[in-house]
Amino acid sequence: MSPGARIGLLADRTVTSYSGYLAIQMVGATVIPLNPSFPAARNTAIASAAGLSAVVADGTAGGEQRLPAPVIHFNSESLSSTTPGGPFTPAPVRPDDLAYILFTSGSTGTPKGVPIKHRNVASYVQYTRERYGIGPGSRISQTFDLTFDPSVFDMSSAWTTGATLVVPSREDVLDPVRFVNDQALSHWFSVPSLISLASRLRKLTPSAMPTLRHSLFAGEALTLTQARAWQTAAPHSEITNLYGPTEMTVTCTEYRLPADPAEWPITPNGTVPIGTPHPGHDIDILDQDLRRADEGELVIRGPQRFPGYLDPTADTGRFADPSSARPFHSQRHQAPDNNWYYRTGDRVRWHDGVLLHLGRLDEQVKIHGYRIELGEIEAALREQPGIHDAIVVSVKRSAVRTELRAAYVGEADSSTATERLRQRLPAYMMPSTMTRLDALPLNANGKVDRRAIAAALNSAA
Repeated sequence: MSPGARIGLLADRTVTSYSGYLAIQMVGATVIPLNPSFPAARNTAIASAAGLSAVVADGTAGGEQRLPAPVIHFNSESLSSTTPGGPFTPAPVRPDDLAYILFTSGSTGTPKGVPIKHRNVASYVQYTRERYGIGPGSRISQTFDLTFDPSVFDMSSAWTTGATLVVPSREDVLDPVRFVNDQALSHWFSVPSLISLASRLRKLTPSAMPTLRHSLFAGEALTLTQARAWQTAAPHSEITNLYGPTEMTVTCTEYRLPADPAEWPITPNGTVPIGTPHPGHDIDILDQDLRRADEGELVIRGPQRFPGYLDPTADTGRFADPSSARPFHSQRHQAPDNNWYYRTGDRVRWHDGVLLHLGRLDEQVKIHGYRIELGEIEAALREQPGIHDAIVVSVKRSAVRTELRAAYVGEADSSTATERLRQRLPAYMMPSTMTRLDALPLNANGKVDRRAIAAALNSAA
């Protein structure tokens, strides 16, 4: 490994995950997390797109032989048998060097690489570690996979302050109250759906988590009902709702609920506001013509904004200049200027002086906090033999539960199509049902009627 190299990390909640992540950063290289739970084909595609020089792996994943880079096996046994060398001096890094690259779902069917610079991470960590009182003695949960950017908060907050990073097993995550108490956690960070899980287990009893001082939630909408349930179980904890796309370095806005539930906001959609931006960031709300509006798309700029996608062609249309109502068009790989706002695609409006999230403006959805472009799943289906067209819709099953369902036209067997899709996409992107139709319904404009398909698939379930 050398400064500037791009190194993949294929490990699953083992000593390799964290020592490997630190080692890659300390030699001045860029870390690209891969996920052992992803299909081998997806990890291979990400590795190719990132141009990896090598991959550090713990041997828990299959398909390593397909990766287009040398694989360095490293686990707890090899670590214990390694003879310590002399003093090590971390490689110097510059603010504009890349710290990590994460890949998000892409509407074209190919994951999009999001590079984050050291200056982006430094700005984020400097604010969050002070804001949430993190230091020696703090015990921070690490519920997120390394391919999910909230993990950066957990790791960087612990490693830069002397706090303890407490990593649950996948089984521990399914019983958050027990894990919090067994490990005497002071800081909890997860997707809100884990609150609903704990509620179904009847674990959120009064004062069930007395050690918690800060509870942070991000990745999907936090409802006021969920927040009340968690507050009952963790009465000494401050509850904060965080928001931010991967492109804005983990989170970029926050809303802290008052200590007294009687002072909590009442919102029309029953969700906790996403609040106000981190210091040094500017936001605006634009309509479809990129003019300022009371309700519309949230755009944001500041020190946490990423420099542009790994594939510069993906930058087109993703940045805007509200002063001139101009969208950004990629030309000769020219990166967007720092003065341009990132277009989040999220619909918001002001509510009593804070931002309220109202949903998406496109076909992107979130399942358990993971960002999913329905177009990527559709593209994977259409490439299968025996499928002529396909549509994937999200169906709301409850206030906190969303399912993906697919409809396709063709002679392919649904079980075969499902198995082929499973070999390409991670589990969180898999539709819960696969329905064959004679034809996809069209609306009055001759376009595929997604609403009609969603209604039909919902009633058929």
